[in-house]
Amino acid sequence: MNQTDATRGRFITFEGIDGAGKSTHIGYVTSLLKGAGKRVVSTREPGGTPLGEKLRDLVLHEKMHLETEALIMFASRREHVAQVVEPAIARGDWVLSDRFTDASFAYQGGGRGLDRAKLDALEQWVHPHLQPDLTLLFDVPLDVARARLSATRALDKFEMEQADFFARVRGEYLRRAAESNGRIVVIDSTQTIDEVRAALQAALESWL
Repeated sequence: MNQTDATRGRFITFEGIDGAGKSTHIGYVTSLLKGAGKRVVSTREPGGTPLGEKLRDLVLHEKMHLETEALIMFASRREHVAQVVEPAIARGDWVLSDRFTDASFAYQGGGRGLDRAKLDALEQWVHPHLQPDLTLLFDVPLDVARARLSATRALDKFEMEQADFFARVRGEYLRRAAESNGRIVVIDSTQTIDEVRAALQAALESWL
C-alpha cells in the first residue's frame, strides 16, 4: 500500500472454532465503527465474491483431498483480496471479514495436519503484502462450542468433525495468537454479551 496511514482503511478479521460465537458480534463491531464515522465493508471467507460463494459451497459440502481443499480456500481468497479487500482498503473503508488466512492455518493445518510450510507458501503467493491490522479470536472450551452448534442449524462438513479435530484447530489458533505480536486479540467468548462487547471496544479503542 502506498497510502499514508491516515488515509488507508483498516482490515479486521474474526476467527474462532465453529460455535465460538464470532458471527454474533460482527454486527456489533460494524455498528460501533459506523457510529465512529467509518465506512464499513462486511464480508466472509470462504466467499465474499460471486465466484468465492460458489467455491464456498464446494469446500463446505464436498469431500476432497486435503491439498485440494487448501487450494480452493486460497483460490477463493485470491479473488476476495483482489475484488473486495484491497479495493475497499484503498478507498479508506474498514473491511470486516468473517475468517481469513488464520483459519486455513487452524483448520487445514492444525485440524487436518497439512504441512505448515505449504500454507506459508500459499499465503506468500496469494497476499504477500496484506495482513489484517487486527484479528479478533473468539475462544471457548470445546464443550461450549459443540453445545452451541447443536442448537443452531444443519452442520457443514467441518462442523460435523469430532472433538479431537476441534481441539487441534483451537490449539493452532492459540499458538498463532501467542506468536502474533499483538495482532491477534483473544476474546473469552464464554463471557456475557456485555462483557464480550466491552472487550471488543477495548481492542478497537486505539483506532476509535
